[in-house]
Amino acid sequence: MRCPFCQYTENRVLESRSAEAGQSVRRRRECLKCGRRFTTYERIEFVPITVIKRNGDRESFDRSKLLRGIIRACEKTGVSASRLEAMVDEIEAELQQRAVREVNSTEIGELVLQNLRDLSEVAYIRFASVYRKFQGIRDFVDTLNHLQSTSGRSSSQETVAQEKSPVSSDTTILTPSQPVSRAEV
Repeated sequence: MRCPFCQYTENRVLESRSAEAGQSVRRRRECLKCGRRFTTYERIEFVPITVIKRNGDRESFDRSKLLRGIIRACEKTGVSASRLEAMVDEIEAELQQRAVREVNSTEIGELVLQNLRDLSEVAYIRFASVYRKFQGIRDFVDTLNHLQSTSGRSSSQETVAQEKSPVSSDTTILTPSQPVSRAEV
């Protein structure tokens, strides 16, 4: 480290402490030639991540763009902003740990969906509908069925849910795949 005053390369560290919420280390140094003191900061160098879009375009990873998409999917679901920030932190950290500096946007989308599955089923469906470009109700139904089959609900939980259900046993519940005639309505 060069002294900013005399450019001498030898100095000693007088004090070190954590700075910027643990993201860097602040060091007070003293030049061994001129005796003047100066401060340096050490930070982890993050190599930029390039995102390969579906159309082949490349752009730098934008954390705020990812956060905006997740916030939109989680609107009115009761998920806290701090939890969403933490999710983006986790995804960004996972991308930074990879040896490859280029990542497909589809990989990022799948990481988001994995995190949303456990966080909020509504947010999962919202994000999936945009990310996977749903064309109609069939896409929603297929995704809901997949989500339900992978949710891991036990039969005892389903029994409790059925007991609490206000629907009587003689009521028919219509699903989107069942046709409805005017006589039934």
